[in-house]
Amino acid sequence: MDLEQTVLERIVPPCDVVASIQERADRLKGIVEDYIASHGIDVEAKFAGSFSKGTFLSDPDLDLFLMFPCSVPEADLKRIGLQAGEDILHGERMFSDHPYTRGRFEGLDVDMVPCYRIDSTEHLKSAVDRTPFHTDFINSHLDDAGRNQVRLLKRFMKGIGTYGAEQDSRGFSGYLCELLVVKYGTFRGVLEAADRWKDGTVVAIEGRGPKIDAPLVVYDPVDPKRNVASAVHVDTLSLFIHAARSYLAEPRMEFFFPHPVSPLTRDELSGLADTHGTRLISVRFVRPDGIDDNLQSQLWKTQYAIGRKLDDFGFNVLRGVHSMDEEHMSVAFEVETDRVPASHKHYGPPVSVTNSSFLDKWRGNPLGEPFIEDGRWVVIAPRQYSIASEMLAREVPMAGIGREIDISTMVIMDHDSTLDTLDPVMLTSLLSPKMPWENRWGL
Repeated sequence: MDLEQTVLERIVPPCDVVASIQERADRLKGIVEDYIASHGIDVEAKFAGSFSKGTFLSDPDLDLFLMFPCSVPEADLKRIGLQAGEDILHGERMFSDHPYTRGRFEGLDVDMVPCYRIDSTEHLKSAVDRTPFHTDFINSHLDDAGRNQVRLLKRFMKGIGTYGAEQDSRGFSGYLCELLVVKYGTFRGVLEAADRWKDGTVVAIEGRGPKIDAPLVVYDPVDPKRNVASAVHVDTLSLFIHAARSYLAEPRMEFFFPHPVSPLTRDELSGLADTHGTRLISVRFVRPDGIDDNLQSQLWKTQYAIGRKLDDFGFNVLRGVHSMDEEHMSVAFEVETDRVPASHKHYGPPVSVTNSSFLDKWRGNPLGEPFIEDGRWVVIAPRQYSIASEMLAREVPMAGIGREIDISTMVIMDHDSTLDTLDPVMLTSLLSPKMPWENRWGL
C-alpha cells in the first residue's frame, strides 16, 4: 500500500468521531445563541479553525467567534465577549494580543473569541477579525481530497518538528499548511516546491502585497498586507526544506511518526562532553504565571541573552537548548570552556595614533607594560571573569532576559550539577542532536 495512503488511514478521523464532535459543536453554538438572545446582544456566533475547515487531525480545539457589529466600542466588545465566555464555558480569560476565553465543553477544548463582523479585511478593527475570512477562503478552495492532503502536510510538519506558529515552535501554522496545499495542490507538491525554496522565498496565492523581508513570505489571500509565514524562523524553514528533500529521496513512516527520544545516561552524556572536550553550564528559573506562548518567547530571549554573555566573556557557546515544565524554565549550553585564563590580550590603537590615552591607562600594569604587535599597542590585561558561573551570577541580571522571569529564582549549575539535575532528554538533544526522522540514539 502507498505510504501516504497508509498514513491517511491513521490520521483521518473516523466518521463517528467527526459526527460526535459536530453534535457537541452544534449544541455549544445553540447554547451561545440562546445566551446572546437572552441578553439582547446583536452578535453572530461562527466557528473557525481546523474543525470548521475539516483539516484537523485529532482532538480539535473548537474556535468559536462572537462577531460584534462595528458600532460596538472595543471596550464593550471585550467586556461582553469575555463575560459570555466565562458564563458559558466557566473558563479562564486569556490575555494575549486579543483577549479571549478558554474552557471546556463536553470534553472539548474551546476558545471563545470576541471579534468584529466586518465586510472586508480593509476595515480590520481587532487582531482576530480576519480569522473568519480564513475559514471561508479555505472552505471555498479545498475539497475533501485537498483536506486530506493538508492532514498529510500537518502530520509531516508535526513529525519533523516544524508545526505550530507558537513561540516555541517558530514554525508553520495550520492556516499556512492549508494555503500551501491550495497553492501547490498536494502534499507532495508542497515538498517539491520546498525543494526549490531558500531564505527569502516569496509565495503568492492570489497576488502579492507590499514587499516584506522575512525568511519565508506567504501573502495572505484575504489580507495581502499580511505575511502568513511571519512566525517561521529561518532555522525552521531550513529544517523543512531539508526534510522535504530527504523524504522525496526516501519516503519513510518516521517522517510522520518519529521514534521517541531515548535519552542517554548521565555517564554517556558526560562521556560525550569529554569526547568533545567541552563543558556544560545551565541556568534555571522558577516558572512564573503566564500564557505559555508569552513565556516561550521570553525563554528564547533568555537563551539568546545568556548565550551572548557567555560568548562576550570568552566561554564560547557551541550550542544551546531550553525547556519549560510546570515548575521551571531552564536553559543549557555546551561551551568550549567554563574556565578561562585570568588574563588576555587587549588590543589598543595603532602606534601611529597620537593623543591616545592607552599608554597612560596601562603604564604600570601589574601583568606587564604595553608592547607593540603588528603596528598596534597591545597589553596583557586581567579578565573581568575567569569562571563562567561567576560571570553569569553577575551579568545575567543585566543581560536582558524575559521580563516576567524572576531573577531572584535563578539557579546557576556548573558541568556536574547540570548533568545531575536537568532532563536527560534535553541534554541528549544538546550533546547528540539528530533529525527527528532518523533512527534516534540507537533505537
